[in-house]
Amino acid sequence: MTDPVIIHTDGGCRPNPGPGGWGAVLRHREHVREMCGGEPGETSNNRMELTAPIMALEALTRPVLVHLYTDSTYVRNGITKWVLGWERNGWLTAAKQPVKNVDLWQRLQAACSRHEVEWFWVKGHAGVADNELADVLATRGMQEAMGVAG
Repeated sequence: MTDPVIIHTDGGCRPNPGPGGWGAVLRHREHVREMCGGEPGETSNNRMELTAPIMALEALTRPVLVHLYTDSTYVRNGITKWVLGWERNGWLTAAKQPVKNVDLWQRLQAACSRHEVEWFWVKGHAGVADNELADVLATRGMQEAMGVAG
């Protein structure tokens, strides 16, 4: 478990809310896997940012050490700081409001539980090659979902 799978994820919508896409780049030693998908209807940036790590983690066939990079502070803070409190509070925020995207937070928790995941935030559009590739894949996923030629 010392040789991590490196995952970069991204998601987004145009407009937000609107059609969206997600992308993920998985690297382990010399192996690289690119993944993408999207929603042609009404979704949100946050839902797409959450979907990307879910799909990447669910694609792993055995428990592994994962270094997961996201440019979404919402995703990183949610999974590392907020989710246990939300769960403890019956999926309510500190303001006693229902947690948005609870279905995806629960699915992300389940996907993480199979692995040893270390989360990292990376600045978006700052020249990090695999983050840039994840962004391209997210755009491709959105275009494919909408039936638009890339």
